[in-house]
Amino acid sequence: MGYLLLAGAIAAEVAGTTAMKYSEGFSRLGPSLLTALAYVLSFALLAQTLKILAVGTAYAIWAGVGTAAIAAIGVLFMGEGMTVTKAAGIALIIVGVVVLNLGGAH
Repeated sequence: MGYLLLAGAIAAEVAGTTAMKYSEGFSRLGPSLLTALAYVLSFALLAQTLKILAVGTAYAIWAGVGTAAIAAIGVLFMGEGMTVTKAAGIALIIVGVVVLNLGGAH
């Protein structure tokens, strides 16, 4: 259940960050409201996750997977370039999340 809550928190954070891009500096009401709502939901789900999972592990996964997902969305849908450095950084994040889970992150 903890990882399901964490997945929801990550999805909400990614949605909020994506909406923030489209808010144009919070000058567009719809995307700005979506950003705020998504971040409130993300933090609420993360707070519930912390009742079950260790804070260091949960936060590392939330931040790492969210960062990797946003980087991928930027490349795939927003015309951002993919460099070797960016790809290596994303790969290291994924490896870090896997290592955390293999190391008894529960």
